Amino acid sequence: MKECTQNSFDFEPHFSRRVTAEFDGGTLTTDGGGLLLRQTERRIGLLKRLRDCFLDGRRASRVEHRLEEMLAQRIYGLALGYEDLNDHEQLRHDPLLGVLAGKKNLQRRLAGKSTLNRLELTPEDDARQQRYHKILYSTQAIDELLVSVFLEAHRRPPRRIVLDLDATGTPLHGHQESRFFHGYYNHYCYLPLYIFCGGHLLRARLRPSNIDASAGSLEEVRTLVAQIRARWPKTQIILRADSGFCRDELMSWCEDNRVDYVFGFARNERLRALIDEQMRQALTEH
Repeated sequence: MKECTQNSFDFEPHFSRRVTAEFDGGTLTTDGGGLLLRQTERRIGLLKRLRDCFLDGRRASRVEHRLEEMLAQRIYGLALGYEDLNDHEQLRHDPLLGVLAGKKNLQRRLAGKSTLNRLELTPEDDARQQRYHKILYSTQAIDELLVSVFLEAHRRPPRRIVLDLDATGTPLHGHQESRFFHGYYNHYCYLPLYIFCGGHLLRARLRPSNIDASAGSLEEVRTLVAQIRARWPKTQIILRADSGFCRDELMSWCEDNRVDYVFGFARNERLRALIDEQMRQALTEH
């Protein structure tokens, strides 16, 4: 076969304009918005502070991918829509992601999927004894960092804040560990717990789906409220959630600790009787 040497292709003109396809554009990317994310991150220094939540036990002379670079690579990848670690087999050659990750020499590749996988799945228990698990992290330190970023975003303590609790199904398409079928979502999934305040994420917990939606929420709320009140002792705190969190244990704790709450009620016969007239009126108006 003859080798193609044509460098451009001319197409039908668009009125007085030429339409030409050429191949001299150099290296192009559709992820240029990542540079705006980098500017935002530089203002708050999130990645450097996140790095301090980790302990890197690797031998420095043999490290090719710095911890801060790997964290940035994974986080910017997620922000740009690359959720799967397999994506990084191609992304590790992307010069823009190298810029975002802070790679000094862009000719050298970023970390691959296996290296990032070891970073993410390092067990917290006895990790020092495991040959390939040299990077440890502190869950408590990461939790405190998320709350600190939220607190620093306010010039003065607000009079009132609303903490939203939510559980949502994360679909699974393989045979992952702790996968279970959930009847409400009608598929195999995880059931992570999230706590937000406005646009700020304060907690994220990955959980299996064979548990109650409120499982573990009291422990998370207890530590979260304590950290907020250490800085904002006079701020009113309100919990807001759907009926999946309307549990006596959580409500009793709130009443004993000056935390207000607005929870949905699950449908039941007593509630139906109380709102029967309003429901008939709503049906008539509809």
